[in-house]
Amino acid sequence: MPKVVMYSTGYCPYCDRAERLLTQRGVTKIEKIRVDLDPAEREIMMERTQRRTVPQIYIDDYHVGGFDDLAALDHAGKLIPLLNGN
Repeated sequence: MPKVVMYSTGYCPYCDRAERLLTQRGVTKIEKIRVDLDPAEREIMMERTQRRTVPQIYIDDYHVGGFDDLAALDHAGKLIPLLNGN
């Protein structure tokens, strides 16, 4: 299974929804980076993604985007192959 990284904050309904969807698709480990606890991590996230909002999700080196992007990828049938390394 590829590495899944999610930039998030303590209270974030979209982060919760993203985590739930990833778990439903078989992801057992998500590395969460709390940008609300570490301003340097927020700067890194914004530099990497060119976005300011959370969640920002990476599957290995592929930037999925936020929850809406993740849900669209799933709806298009592309999330599971990505999680399977295809």
